[in-house]
Amino acid sequence: MKKNVWRAVIEVAFIVFLFYSNLLMGEFERSGLGQKRGLAWAIGDVFTAANFGIAMIAALIGYSLFEFLRKKF
Repeated sequence: MKKNVWRAVIEVAFIVFLFYSNLLMGEFERSGLGQKRGLAWAIGDVFTAANFGIAMIAALIGYSLFEFLRKKF
């Protein structure tokens, strides 16, 4: 049981990491303000409560989907 919980925590954390890295990269694209205002501003703009909620919901849905597919195939 402990092994399954740690696996779930690691997989959800990895999905959240991918979500935030994607948002941060978006701040440095052509239309983003990260290039003009800097890295500290971009990090502050990306790490918000709303983004964390979205990241957690997406991570839990993604984890559930992958677990379903693992058991099915």
